[in-house]
Amino acid sequence: MDEFASFQQSIDYFLLVIVACFSFYFQFFENASSILKTFTILNLYLLGTGCQTLNSMLLLWLTWIVLLVEPGFGLHFTYHNSDQLEQALDNIHSRCPQISRVYSIGESVESRPLSVVEFSLHPGKHEPLKPEFKYVANMHGNEAIGRELLLHLADYLCEMYNRKDAEIQKLINITRIHLLPSMNPDGFEKALTFKDLNDWVIGRENANGVDLNRNFPDLDSLLYLFEREGIPLNSHLLQFFSDSGPLEPEVRAVGRWILLIPFVLSANMHEGDLVANYPFDLSRDGTERRYSKTSDDDVFKHLAMSYSTKHANMADPNHEPCPLAGEDFSRRGGITNGARWYSVRGGMQDFNYLASNCFEITLELGCDKMPDPSKLKQAWEDNKNALLNFIWQASLIKDKKSGEPIAFANIYVVNITNTDSPVFIEHSVKSAVDGDYWRLLTPGTYNITVLAEGYLSNTKTVKVINSKHTEAVRLDFHLAPVEYGEQQRIQDSDLQFIPLQGDTNFPSEYFTGNDRYVVSDDSDVDDIIDNGNVTVAPLHERIAVIRSGYKIAVSGGSAISHIRAMKMYTVTIIRQMTICAIGLKKRMLFICWTALLKILAKRRVFVNMEA
Repeated sequence: MDEFASFQQSIDYFLLVIVACFSFYFQFFENASSILKTFTILNLYLLGTGCQTLNSMLLLWLTWIVLLVEPGFGLHFTYHNSDQLEQALDNIHSRCPQISRVYSIGESVESRPLSVVEFSLHPGKHEPLKPEFKYVANMHGNEAIGRELLLHLADYLCEMYNRKDAEIQKLINITRIHLLPSMNPDGFEKALTFKDLNDWVIGRENANGVDLNRNFPDLDSLLYLFEREGIPLNSHLLQFFSDSGPLEPEVRAVGRWILLIPFVLSANMHEGDLVANYPFDLSRDGTERRYSKTSDDDVFKHLAMSYSTKHANMADPNHEPCPLAGEDFSRRGGITNGARWYSVRGGMQDFNYLASNCFEITLELGCDKMPDPSKLKQAWEDNKNALLNFIWQASLIKDKKSGEPIAFANIYVVNITNTDSPVFIEHSVKSAVDGDYWRLLTPGTYNITVLAEGYLSNTKTVKVINSKHTEAVRLDFHLAPVEYGEQQRIQDSDLQFIPLQGDTNFPSEYFTGNDRYVVSDDSDVDDIIDNGNVTVAPLHERIAVIRSGYKIAVSGGSAISHIRAMKMYTVTIIRQMTICAIGLKKRMLFICWTALLKILAKRRVFVNMEA
């Protein structure tokens, strides 16, 4: 009878263990530490009852559970195929449902999902004043280190948030983080199948045999064309792009993603070398190894250094360079300008910069594209701090009268750190639908000017400092709306001025979207704006930003003013017809059409001036 009771007691205890194990899966425990405490108490209780056999069994269960949930152990260091990757993302989400979401941005050629895991306080929703950040990996299917790093980064963010790690909780509380582990799952499956061949290119391309990092719209060439012709367009250029070829489904999906979410900062992960690469990737003259900088060159160098200096080896001058690199990047801090290294047309990082607000760099994370799985743990340790630090690198515009946010306002920046030679940064960003904007800048002092259709512009000065792991400086703007149909005197202070680069030898006018810019090097120009008179201060080498909705006329209708107006109109015709001809030559009909519309718009202004 005693033996039967002992046996029954053992069965009860065993069932208790099973229930405790299942409770882990159904989220009755918050994290590994609570599980450990629970099973330790149960273990001591069983020792007190003398159930040695069952206690030994419990210890085995305990060991298995702790290994399962500990960061770095919850996810094995191996290459996960597509099904395993999806399962891993779902498991991570199930552990952190309150701060994570798994969603797909599209499918590959072979119908594999392009799955993203997001971390934020309110998954699935853009929140004003919280920057959007993304990591993209495995764009080339045979470059797989980044793919596994992003899985482990997701695992780490979830676990450390549950452990109430202060730094990770703050990072997720103030940032919306998106991780795309594999942009080319079809190529990866092929590379994984033939991994033992150690081939340098198998699986690099997608299932259609296309290199995805050469398939994005070539906005660089469009920018360089505008630069040569003196056309002041340098951002959000996709509207001027005439598609010259089909986009792959993976590229189309990521392109829509980039344009849909107002990303601020991004990195694209590759393998084959060890360096942080920044725009532009395409050289201006088409030759190899020619430095081609953006208007934000200092910002991009800072971003690249923020990763390389936190990596275990990337910026270490004593670290042996990759054998096939042909260059020791560590001597330059582990960073390089893309075109200075080799020229790439149709790349993703330049598309981010020229089509959206997003600043993206490219990370080369190792000499081997798909090293032995035994080396993945070390790769994680080498990159972990850099991955987190880069995320840390990642203001609100409202209607002054209604308090409603203003979407798609243009934000222009002038660097006035050196007051003797201010620098206009020729790359604008736009506010998001909720009126929030993010502008990445290096330490210094800046004038920030905001322009929005139907509102008077506004300029403020801000000082940017470099302080570790702090939120960005917030600079809010309230824009005064234009009162159409009302007689309203416009003060000189309502006009904002932006320094011009270079000399202006004649008065001219050009349009960017709905913003009208009047340039004059004359020191005694008086302009009249409908709905009120205003005397414009001397504009030598400056731009007066006149809001759309106003017509431009000339004070007093003097002969000199009329000649000046005719000259402005003639210059416009010549310039826009030249642009139209270039557009036709390049088979970019939209450019020609836009140029002709600008001639008509200028004609309407001239007629108003004559009247």
